[in-house]
Amino acid sequence: MSVSDQPIPLSGRILDIGVRFLPHFVLFAVIIGAWEISVATGLITSIIIPRPSAIWSAIVELYITEGTIYRHFFITLTEAVVGFAIGAGVAVSLAIASSLWDPFRRYVTPYAVVLNVTPGIALTPVIIAWFGYGMGSKIALAAIISFFPIFVNTLTGLVQVDEDREELFNSLGASNVQVFRKLRAPAALPLMFAGFKIGLTTALIGAVVAEFAQATDGVGVLMSRFSFQLNMAASLATLLSMTVIGLILFYSMEFLDDRIVFWRRESRRAAASRARARTWAAQAKK
Repeated sequence: MSVSDQPIPLSGRILDIGVRFLPHFVLFAVIIGAWEISVATGLITSIIIPRPSAIWSAIVELYITEGTIYRHFFITLTEAVVGFAIGAGVAVSLAIASSLWDPFRRYVTPYAVVLNVTPGIALTPVIIAWFGYGMGSKIALAAIISFFPIFVNTLTGLVQVDEDREELFNSLGASNVQVFRKLRAPAALPLMFAGFKIGLTTALIGAVVAEFAQATDGVGVLMSRFSFQLNMAASLATLLSMTVIGLILFYSMEFLDDRIVFWRRESRRAAASRARARTWAAQAKK
């Protein structure tokens, strides 16, 4: 084994990560320090932008001292995930039907565009009137807002087919179902997951907007309460909680993208090839 092929020790990898992220940590510390000093010296009014230390105290109170954030956190997370699941299910189904039947696509696409250009916040009163003040209205608005990016990306991926590959499939006698399952669907997965990532984050936006309009539980409700009380530190701490929800949703979909659409990444493709080789080797020994 050559020197370049030897594995890097764990301490070396940690040191390398630390060196790469050190400038970001330094910049973050400088910004927080300048922010703290500006508010403490009166350059910035604390009622508009509270001190970072006050925001940290509010985070500790929300998550540790009182723990009031957890119920609202999981309610908003549930609304976003369920709304996304409904919107994605409808969007993918319509995209598949549209890719297989051109007349259906011509009739469905204009309605999808109309739904997309209609501001989601304008739909909120109508959605609440239809579904009430419970979780139903939040889930419905999340589903509506997440629908369009998933529909467009999935449809685009399904209709953009490599003609040479499709001709090869047809020359081998593949049926239309086999062409769709083995060629079109896998080729559409990268764009589909791109739409999923956008749709999942917009579903969170829809759920929070509906909570702002009218709700009794959820992170949006909690933030509204703190804002009306002029407790800006707790309000910004709650806003950071929304950011955490968005990061959880985005990177969960990023993880699924990495595992399912593995052939786009060299390391994942190599790992899948090694796993398949081990499986074949085990079968050969039997």
